[in-house]
Amino acid sequence: MDQPDACPASLQRLRSSAQFQAVLQGATVGRTPHFALHVLRWQPRQEGAAASSLLFADAHRHAGVLVPKRWARRAVTRNTIKRQMREAVRAHLPELPECCALVLRLRSGYDRKVYVSATSDALKRAVRAELDQLFLQARSCWASLPSPSRPAPAPRRRPSAAPATAGGQGAPSGTMRSAS
Repeated sequence: MDQPDACPASLQRLRSSAQFQAVLQGATVGRTPHFALHVLRWQPRQEGAAASSLLFADAHRHAGVLVPKRWARRAVTRNTIKRQMREAVRAHLPELPECCALVLRLRSGYDRKVYVSATSDALKRAVRAELDQLFLQARSCWASLPSPSRPAPAPRRRPSAAPATAGGQGAPSGTMRSAS
């Protein structure tokens, strides 16, 4: 029995935070007032090559959605928006390039005064119309994306902020200095 939110065979879900981070560091191919579309392309794995360091080792398309609580406080609103985002990806699947991963990200919230009910048809239509506009905008960028020439890089780690010291010199605060 098919699940309503199950991905088609040629579309895989992004599962790890490393995959999401790698795609978010890729190209942003479209923006609308409420959404952003990030894309990363890669070279498919060659026969016999080790796949342990690759985030995307297959030739499938990958997709993920991000709906932060900051922009949709109620879970029912987040879930409604996520369903519309997944449906938009499925609808535009044939136009996506091979060996690519994309992340659809909600970048601002919908006004609760205008869309009182989180499951209203008006909200669903507004979200879907904006997502269709986003994919139309991104369609012109698919060809200009850099062709995959190497495997997807591992995501860069953010440097940890070292605690500042008095005067900017010496050992970090909270540690003892040697008396020598």
